[in-house]
Amino acid sequence: MSAHPADSVVYRHLWSTPETHELFDDDGRTQAWLDVLAALADAQAGLGLVPAEAAAAIRAHARVELLDLDEVAAGTRATGHSTLGLIRCLRALLPPGAAEWVYYGATVQDVTDTWFALVMRSVLDIVDRDLARCEAAALDLARRHRDTVMCGRTHGQPGLPITFGFKAAVWATELARHRERVAQARPRLAVVQLGGALGTMEFWGEHALDLLDAFAARLGLGVPEGPWITARDRVAEFATLLALVTATLAKIGNEIYELQRPELGEISEPFTEGQVGSITMPHKRNPELAEHLDTLGRVVRTNAGLAVEGMVALHERDGRGWKAEWLLLPESSLLTAAALGFAARLLEGLQVHAERMRANVDAQRGYVLSEPVLRVLALRLGKHAAHEAVYAATMAGLDAGVDLEAALRAAGLVGPDGLTEAELAAALNPANALGAATAFVDRALAGVAR
Repeated sequence: MSAHPADSVVYRHLWSTPETHELFDDDGRTQAWLDVLAALADAQAGLGLVPAEAAAAIRAHARVELLDLDEVAAGTRATGHSTLGLIRCLRALLPPGAAEWVYYGATVQDVTDTWFALVMRSVLDIVDRDLARCEAAALDLARRHRDTVMCGRTHGQPGLPITFGFKAAVWATELARHRERVAQARPRLAVVQLGGALGTMEFWGEHALDLLDAFAARLGLGVPEGPWITARDRVAEFATLLALVTATLAKIGNEIYELQRPELGEISEPFTEGQVGSITMPHKRNPELAEHLDTLGRVVRTNAGLAVEGMVALHERDGRGWKAEWLLLPESSLLTAAALGFAARLLEGLQVHAERMRANVDAQRGYVLSEPVLRVLALRLGKHAAHEAVYAATMAGLDAGVDLEAALRAAGLVGPDGLTEAELAAALNPANALGAATAFVDRALAGVAR
């Protein structure tokens, strides 16, 4: 039985990936917790806190396949404690001389927060890998369409000409910045938690700090400056980073969603034979990938807000926000992994209709070139006077249903006191109105090469 879409046999492909799901399902989570307990016993044995043979036995038996998870669940419900059911089941597997040394001096949050660190590290590896795939696909689009002229749009309306390569380069550089953020966040997030009851490590006496170092080393994690039992900024940063990533993917998805509308028809997402858009309208080819990126991003962004709420913790331990992280951290990770997979497919298979892009520019009858006209006239009339003159001409031309050239001529802006014929022809050529668009594409491509 499943309740969350990420666990559904029918729908999980939309809300998670198999790779990420394995980190958070019962088997994956329980094995990670057992690995933490084994590493703790090993570290304690190295300092003489736990008998070496007990630590070896704990390590040998810390395997999820040896446990009955139904029994673990029953023990968890019976005790009302997050890990006591697991501890009792593990102890039952051990020789009597080893059973007393399980979980020696640690608390539930030492185990679960260290697990958070492990899965945050693993998820960041996945995020970086799949961001690189998306970035490469966006750069390939930028390279191939460096000079493909299309309408740039502001407030949903045609503005100036740009190139599709310029649009894709903006996507690529934003994705690259997320990869930088992942690299910068990794050492802050991938750190152990080991504090005992209140974070002071009192239980382990003079061995406390050495134990912290040894525990971290065995898990390949960093050592925190102090306990983070109620310092939840790490989880908040992780959730916010995933929100930033999925927000960019949602932005890209929404752009493709919009430009794919038949009224514009400038790009199309990849279509798989047999894909059905509507059970009643057989002709439909819905933008399924692009649309779902926005859906996933909305949930991840909401979860980031919940993670930030968890930073407002009370005293030296506060289970309220921490328990919410048990829900939001796996969910955001699963959704982000799914979004990255969909985005990579979308960008790698994107169909660009260059002829339609140019046709849409031409359909604007020259009005998307009002700024180049303004720029030339500003040298003669002054910028603000030129704006007033071109504004009056364009508004009159639009009302009259004529193109920009006719509107400029009717307003007396072509001739001895206005534009020369050569200036008018140059100003009305979209290829001359791209500014530094292609240079920015080149810079994006060169930046990655560096």
